[in-house]
Amino acid sequence: MRKPKLRELGEAIRAIVFGPYTSKFPFKPSPAAPTYRGKVEFDPDKCVLCGACVEVCPASARAQEDDLVKGIRREIYYPHKCIYCGQCVTYCTTKEGIHHSQEYDLAQITKEEGYEEVVEKELVFCERCGTVITTRAHLLWIARRAGELAYANPNLFLVLSQEYGEEAIPKASDIPPYRSEHLKFLCPTCRRSVYLNEVWGY
Repeated sequence: MRKPKLRELGEAIRAIVFGPYTSKFPFKPSPAAPTYRGKVEFDPDKCVLCGACVEVCPASARAQEDDLVKGIRREIYYPHKCIYCGQCVTYCTTKEGIHHSQEYDLAQITKEEGYEEVVEKELVFCERCGTVITTRAHLLWIARRAGELAYANPNLFLVLSQEYGEEAIPKASDIPPYRSEHLKFLCPTCRRSVYLNEVWGY
């Protein structure tokens, strides 16, 4: 029987005394680097469903759909398609709605285990034509970011009034209030039509 080499014998003795060189993964995972792009996680309270992450995702790992009957917008994240490029985090409108975690042990045996993640928000519709404007959370985020300038935009003014529990439009029993068409949620096309009708009569 051949005798072991001295180097191999030395490594065996050091492993017995100091422990193995290899990590104890998966029982004790090694910490990831601070800038590691791990599992993508949504913050439902900070995400406004603006759709920016859906537009920039090169792997089509995100989809957005509007349920016009229930009046909600739904964003779906497909983890099994994600390539962890970080575009969604970089171009997030609020910079807080989506982020990379430090979790990297994401291997799954079946596709079903990588379940889809869904975020839902209430939609705001144009009160004249019924077109989807955006989500209520998106309007509120813009209004709070704009500060006092939000009161120059009727849509932002209305969403803030509703958020604070105030009556946005005085409701008269017999005649409509002055400029009642202005104080409605309107898409850009209908807003332009209302202004042209007031100024030019058509």
